[in-house]
Amino acid sequence: MRWAALGVVYVVWGSTYLAIRFTIESMPPLLSGGTRFLLAGAVLAAVVAWRGGLRMTRRQFGSAVVLGLLLPAWGNGLVVLAEQSVASGLAALLVASVPLYVVLMRRFAGERPHGVTYAGVAIGLVGLAVLLLDDMGESSWWGPWVVLLAAFGWALGSFLSSRLDTPANPFALSAVEMLAGGAALTVVGLVAGERVSFDAITTSSWVAWGYLVVFGSLLAFSSYVYVLGQLPVSTVATYAYVNPVIAVVLGVWLADERFGVFQLLGGLLVVAAVVLVVRAERKRRTPVGVSSRAEDER
Repeated sequence: MRWAALGVVYVVWGSTYLAIRFTIESMPPLLSGGTRFLLAGAVLAAVVAWRGGLRMTRRQFGSAVVLGLLLPAWGNGLVVLAEQSVASGLAALLVASVPLYVVLMRRFAGERPHGVTYAGVAIGLVGLAVLLLDDMGESSWWGPWVVLLAAFGWALGSFLSSRLDTPANPFALSAVEMLAGGAALTVVGLVAGERVSFDAITTSSWVAWGYLVVFGSLLAFSSYVYVLGQLPVSTVATYAYVNPVIAVVLGVWLADERFGVFQLLGGLLVVAAVVLVVRAERKRRTPVGVSSRAEDER
């Protein structure tokens, strides 16, 4: 179940970068992201409450809110902003810096990741560098840096998820995170002056937004929260290596982007990096600081 959920994150999230680009063609970026998470969070919360699984302590609720501000709001919100000037494929490539951030955070926290983990991260970054040699599109000077800042927020939220006291039900946790993140993005968007003009929204933007709600949030984000409690965070973070490959393939298929030798070589290096990190982390013992719930579920 946990590997199937990680597979969902691998594949579906690779497609969300292109969906975000189509969404913000006629929707305001922050409000599109905020309403996406608010709707998905409300639906998931209603289902979880109906099944009696929404119970949590005040401390667990607070932890879920913090993670919501780091993951959907900071992590995803900044990516949506950046994609106004950064190509979707390039954004996916830059978000692949998440595993590097996570390994550094673990090292500063006193953990000692396996040497093969470092090797996998290095190979993955080389693969991404090779992919970047081929132009993914014109972007502003600030856009790529905003994506890297988004990746840092996402990595921090992922790193803290196993160290905070969170609800035992991962779907309750996911619902609160999406509601908190969606509310934050909506408020910031309104304060920044964003407004929705329904007459100006195209059919393609509505379809892309609906895809992000159902598949990007309800399915993939919930799967991500679930696997964070089931697998080592460095293993989960390898999704950031696979997503760019998916994004490039979809760009070729749906946006008529070309795929050359550099993309092929970089993609092969990315896959090799995922194999190395996953194998190393599966053999690694659960580090001190990981919640007992996560340990029991393994």
